[in-house]
Amino acid sequence: MKKSGIIILGLLLINLLAVSCSGKGTDKSEEKNTGKVKNTELPAAEAVSPAAEDKDKEATGIPEAIAAEAAAIKDSEAEAEERKKAEEVKDGDEKASLSEGIPGKYTALSKNGGSIEQITYESKDYYGNGEPVTKPAYVYLPQGYDNKKQYNVLYLMHGIGGNEKEWGMFQDSSTVKCIMDNLIGYGDIEPFLVVVPNGRSSVNFADTASDYNAFYLFGQELKNDLIPYIEANYATYGKYDVKGYDLTEARDHRAMAGLSMGGMQTINIGLCENADIISYFGAFSACPTTNTSAVTAKALEKFKDYDINYFYNICGTSDGIAWPSSTAAVDRITELTDKFTEGKNYLWKEVEGGGHDFNVWYLGFYHFAQLVFR
Repeated sequence: MKKSGIIILGLLLINLLAVSCSGKGTDKSEEKNTGKVKNTELPAAEAVSPAAEDKDKEATGIPEAIAAEAAAIKDSEAEAEERKKAEEVKDGDEKASLSEGIPGKYTALSKNGGSIEQITYESKDYYGNGEPVTKPAYVYLPQGYDNKKQYNVLYLMHGIGGNEKEWGMFQDSSTVKCIMDNLIGYGDIEPFLVVVPNGRSSVNFADTASDYNAFYLFGQELKNDLIPYIEANYATYGKYDVKGYDLTEARDHRAMAGLSMGGMQTINIGLCENADIISYFGAFSACPTTNTSAVTAKALEKFKDYDINYFYNICGTSDGIAWPSSTAAVDRITELTDKFTEGKNYLWKEVEGGGHDFNVWYLGFYHFAQLVFR
């Protein structure tokens, strides 16, 4: 071996020995200093991308599944906005169906549609110290709304990364408004009101990054503040009385539905906590932390005197966020409780290839709007 080769080999051996003694080249020192393990130490399927790490930092204190949902909701909102821009039409022409299964005529802008009103109502910081909070919401009124009539009401909830505007129910171009206008216009459904509130029951409701636990206390706000406000100010079946009234009397005229975190609220809060005042429920891609079918069946035991008029569930089979929780929410539920009968008051719909996005959620709303208040 040439002298130069021996020298190079010697230098390499010295370098390797130095690296080994210093601990560099292993992940133990990094794990000790940062609490993290390099991606190369993880199995390929579990490696964490820099982008994913950034999202986790933004959602400090939020469980991984909920953090993933928040990120997906933000992404889907952006995608929905882009779709809306791409599919805008002129001169009242029909726009293409935004969701497979919805005929284009139901997503077209209607020349004789209803209207949307913004309201504010008094509530409390249920997640905090109970201080007074004034909250916003939007109310859809069908064309020809008449204060002398009585209307059914659907309370429609948003996801973890959204707010009362997420469904777009604050402008005439809203897909949900178009669906309502056309279903009513074609005589497919009887007119009803749609109320879209903010689902965070805290003083920080306007902050989409605020503590997600505020979502789980919305039931108190719904029962104590929102429903009474709607029934005091709009023509509903509820017999509002400022001194208090029996909300159970008009339960057959109330529905609750929502996407993702709102789907969780519909099941955990609407169905499992308030089945005595609401009788129609629609969960669209119900997120992680949604009650399993066994938990729901157990919760319904305290509502033995109340029938469920309808329980609708939908989820995309490619939804990596909500598929496990949505399926667990309905697994064998007709066997676990006698409250639901397939084909009568219960429907589970799988959307082949559907993701965690508005293509599934609009389709869910389109279906549910035709099932409620029958």
